[in-house]
Amino acid sequence: MNADRCRLLHLSDASGGSIWARKSLMVCTMVLALVWAGEINAQGFAGLGTAQDGYEQVQPGPFDFPADHGPHRGFRIEWWYVTANLSGADGTQYGVQWTLFRSAMAPGADLGTGWNSAQAWMGHAALTTPDRHFVAERLARGGTGQAGVSIDSGFAAWIDDWAMAGPDINDVNLRAQGVEFAYDLDLSAQGPLVFQGDGGYSVKSASGQASRYYSQPFYQVSGSLSLPDGPVPVTGQAWLDREWSSQLLDADQSGWDWVSLHFDTGDKLMGFVLRDAGAGFTSATWIAPDGTPTPYGDGALILTPLEEHRVAGRDVPVVWRVELPAQGVDVTITPLNRDAWMDTSVPYWEGPMAIAGSHGGRGYLEMTGYE
Repeated sequence: MNADRCRLLHLSDASGGSIWARKSLMVCTMVLALVWAGEINAQGFAGLGTAQDGYEQVQPGPFDFPADHGPHRGFRIEWWYVTANLSGADGTQYGVQWTLFRSAMAPGADLGTGWNSAQAWMGHAALTTPDRHFVAERLARGGTGQAGVSIDSGFAAWIDDWAMAGPDINDVNLRAQGVEFAYDLDLSAQGPLVFQGDGGYSVKSASGQASRYYSQPFYQVSGSLSLPDGPVPVTGQAWLDREWSSQLLDADQSGWDWVSLHFDTGDKLMGFVLRDAGAGFTSATWIAPDGTPTPYGDGALILTPLEEHRVAGRDVPVVWRVELPAQGVDVTITPLNRDAWMDTSVPYWEGPMAIAGSHGGRGYLEMTGYE
């Protein structure tokens, strides 16, 4: 089956088609999944555990906006990643995730055009309720227009009919749909972009692996969820992470545990531990209500798993103690839904969390590499 036929099937099958077309679409999807899986398996978890010659390497320095909101074709991987903690009118809590990944499968900024493009795109969408976790995935080859990011007129990131788009990255509409769920949300930033690490240069290991990393943690959200029981108007908070690198992890790092926490005081906390055979490598950023960041290097943040949950045939720590003594933080985070497993081509756990202890609030937890 040729690539053009794959593309046509992706466009047409949503409106219904023959059994042959639907089966062919499944084959195309499997091929695209294998493209991603081959990249990941050949290069370590998330394609980032080993070095490869020819790709650009991240360096400290100022960002270049709006260009840095767009794709960085010379780097191996990057993502546009949104999580949202939402509430219905009756107080029911929900969580939403929207992520677009771009992976270069060959070095160099000239990656070709059309189906010859050496880029792959992957989209993940999730909607979490107290008793359900809905997940969908989209896969695309670069260069066809099926997926991409543009800053030519405002900001637009998309894969098929999923999109994050608006006049600029601080004012966007976010939408996606999957089996039994959809969401359509308006996000408006009420604070500045936050640069993680050293002015946006985020170190990931003692060996010096790093990424360029900034966030927009100040979105206010309004919109609607579509669930099997009907539409649900919601409001809440959202957090965007933008990150790119060519080797994010050291060779002995197997995955990460990452939190983004909105405290009731208006302060926020980003933190992660990258797991290895030892104590791991940690990093954190304390974000004041006015957006002023205070970065903390390895050892300042303490993440301690407290309870495991059996999900997707593996034991995953879903309740955590989070400590940042320098800011008086000592909290326990617990999931809205312990079964928030992302059963995607690259599986991981991701879900909304409640915060209790020295600070109250809500946030998100992502855990990768639990195979």
